[in-house]
Amino acid sequence: MVDDYEPWRRFVSTTLQKQPKLQVIGEALDGLEAVQKAQQLQPDLILLDIGLPTLNGIEAARRIREVSPKSKILFLSENRTWDIAEEALRTGAGGYVVKSDAAGELLPAVEAVLKGKRFVSASLAGNDLTDHKDEHTANHSRSEVVPPLQPQNVWITRRHEAGFYSDERSFLDDLTQFIGVALKAGNGAIVVATESHRDSLLPRLQALGLDVGAAIEQGRYIALDAADALPTFMLNGMPDPVRFLKLLGNLIATAAKAVKREHTRIAIFGEMCHLLWAQGNAEAAIQVEKLGNELSKIYDIDILCGYSLGSVQGGMDTHILQRIRAEHSAVYSR
Repeated sequence: MVDDYEPWRRFVSTTLQKQPKLQVIGEALDGLEAVQKAQQLQPDLILLDIGLPTLNGIEAARRIREVSPKSKILFLSENRTWDIAEEALRTGAGGYVVKSDAAGELLPAVEAVLKGKRFVSASLAGNDLTDHKDEHTANHSRSEVVPPLQPQNVWITRRHEAGFYSDERSFLDDLTQFIGVALKAGNGAIVVATESHRDSLLPRLQALGLDVGAAIEQGRYIALDAADALPTFMLNGMPDPVRFLKLLGNLIATAAKAVKREHTRIAIFGEMCHLLWAQGNAEAAIQVEKLGNELSKIYDIDILCGYSLGSVQGGMDTHILQRIRAEHSAVYSR
């Protein structure tokens, strides 16, 4: 199993344990380690992500075919871009499962690939990926899937920033600037914030000369309540990676479709981590931040996380603050 995100590896391991005949004999966190362990262990099957450090999954698959030719490869990636999926299959991989669909598709995919058959996620089944025989797809019905933004490779700078604010004015100034720049550039924007902040943002965007009503109608501007969004992916007090990636992936795909141009970036502002921290669940907040980093490997996005330090008595513990800061490419204090 090759993936640099530990909660995802844990989910996959738990899922595979449902089949007694399946045994995880090794894990790797990056592409180079995957090649080394494949050569050492010679496994029957390798579950491989695409957005890996040091060496992307597609190049790793090519090298694995050389050092462990009998190992079958199944890609597990949130990337729904047709060109990327096709390139992945051209390495000789036996299948491609979209992570958001893994809850229902992982075990059937593993079974098919081990039998020498091709498996492609239902999300991609309607596209002419490659001319393969014996191709299996999930048989459940699917809604229309929109190709996401151009996927980021490991060498592209990821913008996942955090702002820590002592007052509402600074908070709203940065939020307005962040979303306003995206909309003015013709890009999409997603705001997952409290009701008061969403309500305060609208007139500020309109004051910039933006037709927010039109952007909402087009689907370029999507606003959700942060408190309502949390229960959709939280499970036993912690974020469920599959549910989180599916929720945000669908929102990004919707905004990308509305933009209607080949290359674009989507701006995402979030307050969900702040709410988790304010509720006393700092560990969950940190895990959501890690999922934000995972999301930035998949989509061409800019993320700004807002923390209202002045709204919580006692402020933020220094250790927690350091851990949250470590998950971001840049941090601002206002």
